[in-house]
Amino acid sequence: MCDDSTADGVPAAGRPAVAAGRGELRELGVCLTGVVSGLGAYGGGVYLLDPGGEALELAVFTGLPPQFAGPWRRIRLDAPVGVAEAVRERELVWVGDTQEMARRYPRTALILPYRLAFACLPLATDGRAHGALFVNWAGSRPRLLDADEREGLRAAASALGRVLTHAADTGRPMRPAAEPLVLPGLPHGGDRTPDGSALARLPEGLCVLGVDGRVALTTPVAGVMLGTAPDALLGQSLWEALPWLAHPVYEERYRAAAMSRQPTAFTVLRPPDRWLSFQLYPDASGITVRITEAGPKAAGPRLPGGEGAPEGPARLDGVYHVLHLVGALARATGVRDIVRLIADEMLPVFGAARAVLLAVEADGRLRVIGAHGYRPGVLERIDRPARGAETPGTSALSTGAPLFLEDRLELLRRYPRHAALANGSAWAVLPLLTPERGVGACLLSYDRPHRFLAEERATLTALAGLIAQALVRARQYDAASGLARDLQDALLPHRLPRIPGLETAVRYLPAAEGLSVGGDFYDLIALDHHRVAAVIGDIQGHNAPAAALMGQIRTAVRAHASGGADPRRVLALTNRLLTALDTELLASAAYVRLDPRSHRALLARAGHPHPLLRHADGRVEALKSAGGILLGIDPRAAYPHTRLCLPAGATLALYTDGLTDVPGTDPDHALTALARRLSEAGGPGAPLDEVADALLRDHPAGTDDTTLLLLRTTAPVSGASE
Repeated sequence: MCDDSTADGVPAAGRPAVAAGRGELRELGVCLTGVVSGLGAYGGGVYLLDPGGEALELAVFTGLPPQFAGPWRRIRLDAPVGVAEAVRERELVWVGDTQEMARRYPRTALILPYRLAFACLPLATDGRAHGALFVNWAGSRPRLLDADEREGLRAAASALGRVLTHAADTGRPMRPAAEPLVLPGLPHGGDRTPDGSALARLPEGLCVLGVDGRVALTTPVAGVMLGTAPDALLGQSLWEALPWLAHPVYEERYRAAAMSRQPTAFTVLRPPDRWLSFQLYPDASGITVRITEAGPKAAGPRLPGGEGAPEGPARLDGVYHVLHLVGALARATGVRDIVRLIADEMLPVFGAARAVLLAVEADGRLRVIGAHGYRPGVLERIDRPARGAETPGTSALSTGAPLFLEDRLELLRRYPRHAALANGSAWAVLPLLTPERGVGACLLSYDRPHRFLAEERATLTALAGLIAQALVRARQYDAASGLARDLQDALLPHRLPRIPGLETAVRYLPAAEGLSVGGDFYDLIALDHHRVAAVIGDIQGHNAPAAALMGQIRTAVRAHASGGADPRRVLALTNRLLTALDTELLASAAYVRLDPRSHRALLARAGHPHPLLRHADGRVEALKSAGGILLGIDPRAAYPHTRLCLPAGATLALYTDGLTDVPGTDPDHALTALARRLSEAGGPGAPLDEVADALLRDHPAGTDDTTLLLLRTTAPVSGASE
């Protein structure tokens, strides 16, 4: 019932707050079927808000097989899905075609690459949200809702909202059952119960599938073709009953027909050598399957195992690669990452050979920002075209619709000036659209003519939406990363000073993830005519605040060192500064004051890895010097220093823990390997720059910065001392 009447007169305060039973949900379903039928749709459903207000749970739906509800039974309220957006924004959400779905909800479009339209509305009264209504139409309907349809949807949502409000106010709030209530399909054109005797006289095979996808009738001719008794199929799905049909590609064709309400077909090999053609004709009450002989030499692509397959890439065969691409796009940080993913992941799945990525610049023109598979100079015709110029990219972006050019003649007919790009034979030109604006275009080029089937077009369009979102993030990252690199360059030494009697080399590798700026720092400070100080450290964090703090610490160390403080005093004063700043960031550091003439040094550490010392004979030792705690913990902490002797030709290696803390590797083993490489590469005759390169060769990019500072004494020993 769809009015506000009560079942009895018990006031709300006197009722226990219990979940609705199947009866109450069935009453809600009666309202739903009336709504779907009145709007000329084929299916729909009602979601109810969970008690915590964090998710929508599917309570009742109609017009689709039960298994289709699997991924949609529970939807978080913050999910990028139509029903969730309708509740969040308290407004009607309308998606009229696959292109709009790909633009607004690209992840949904990947799961449902079918021709369909849907509307979602919140079920709310007096500011209280109870759930959402969704209604599905076949993709053949007009793309826009007319005024009567909008009014009908709003009236239906209002009536359902009042039903839910009344249930809540009377102490009987409706809650979904363990499984959604599935209502039978809508009647279509009168009683659709098949007349078996009439069908038996037809000279071709027919199967009738109900809305649940199970066989309701099979003609004798169909039984002969399928190699089974007709009655044996009743109540089963064809994909479960016939092993040679148990391939996801064929079930996907069924899904396409059921969701889009559009006919579809495929050819399949019934072992050992009989080719059959299946044609699926859907309507509101189920699907009629026409089965005919396809002949001994059935045309069309075959699956690797010899089975027949629909033309074009099998969507479910490549679903792993598509899902991997979706996840990788979500993690992409820069434009280079996106171009690499398109080349490595997208091109092989769809059989394309080349790709171009274009972005909209501030002046509105399209610029090539990445490409794969093209010779230098070929792309100049589409790079930054003049305003008003028509190129495949500008056409797709201006209309918002992808271009699918299936052969070379079609490209030359529509874009004759772009013959230079026609070293392929087919092209997909995908506009990159976000809900706010167009941000670019992606062009895929094929070596041979290519037929783009509807599902492939829908999948490519959906992926374009995800690429658009990734491109926006990547360009923001690249811009911020450029600022970060400028900040890094300003805070770190541009070059190390030349010190008589001392050879030096330094390497800095930013973290693989996040902004390419971090907290690692280093410096080499000339103290007087014969002494030098070297410092290396690591600030907690890999962001701009960490880099800014790194600059402050480096400046403090330089000031205290230049003022004549010994190593223990330099670190103690720097520690006081860091604790006074109250940044909640900590830092490690190693500070060495060295006299190259006497080959003597003082070393102080603050929670930093022990330096390595390579002797001239190849021996390498870790300098187990005394040290203090990390900087920034205790303003009274002490940092004792240790006296060292650096023999002639010895190499001192200062480094941050990014060099030894490698994911999946024991730090002690990594330190042992580092010492071995230093022993092998760091001989007296080897230039330190080559030694530094050897130590970092094959070092995996990690989540932490890596800094290496090498010092080698070259002056003969004199009588001076530290």
